Order: sequence, then C-alpha cells, then structure tokens
Amino acid sequence: MPARTDRLSADVYHALAAASAAAKEGLGDPVLVELVMLRASQINRCAFCVDMHLTLARKNGVSERSLDLLQVWEETDGVFTAPERAALALTEAVTVLTDGFVPDEVYERAAAHFDAPALAHLLALITVINSWNRIMVSRRTPPGELVWQ
Repeated sequence: MPARTDRLSADVYHALAAASAAAKEGLGDPVLVELVMLRASQINRCAFCVDMHLTLARKNGVSERSLDLLQVWEETDGVFTAPERAALALTEAVTVLTDGFVPDEVYERAAAHFDAPALAHLLALITVINSWNRIMVSRRTPPGELVWQ
C-alpha cells in the first residue's frame, strides 16, 4: 500500500506531544526515555518512530552498543542498568499485552527501581509511544516524513 499523504490534525499532534513531554519530564533521564520509546517502536514495527528515536537517542547520549543490542537486551550483561532493564521489561509487557495484563513480577520489578511518581510517568511514556506507533503504522508514515500541520 502506498504511503498516505494526509496530515495528522494539529490538535491531536499537540495533545500527544504534551502527554509525551509530561511523561518525559517526570522521568528526567533522557537515555531511559529514548530506550523505552525506541524499544516500543521496534516491537510495533514503526519505521517512522524507530528512525526518529534512533536519532534522538544518539543526541541524548545513548551508546551505539546499547542501540545495537536493544532488540536483545535480555541476553546482555553489563550493557543496560538494572532500572533500564526493568523499564524495558515493562515496556515490552505493556506494548504486547498478550495475556491481557502486565505480569505481576514485571510490574514489581519496575516498582523496585522507580518510585510511584516515576513509575506513573514511565507507564504514561510507554502508553504515549504506543499511541504514536499505532497512528504512524496505520498511516504507513515513512521515516523522516513530517506528519502534522
């Protein structure tokens, strides 16, 4: 199917951008933010978002090694911190939801590394990137294309 050329409405864009900014602000760690956003985008096969978050990850100091190994993060030792690993596990559980819920042990692992406000912001960040992914994938938005007015 060819790429769709319609634009995302400005009000939807601004609402999602505001939610993204609020979630990021509450976490404060740009490396963690980009790892989470990139991992969800990889799972959702969103080329637009993967492209954008690879660029942002590099700008925010994510190492090339971390980017190279992100898809297999569970198989790595010494590459990702314990909080990053907990956030990535939660990202995968929330993004996939194959059993209709996030496993207790995944949630508890994240809660051990993030206080209640940070955990709420992490869940918001995961939810927002999944929303972006679903919009961009549904619209077949190619990497690098501007999609809002």
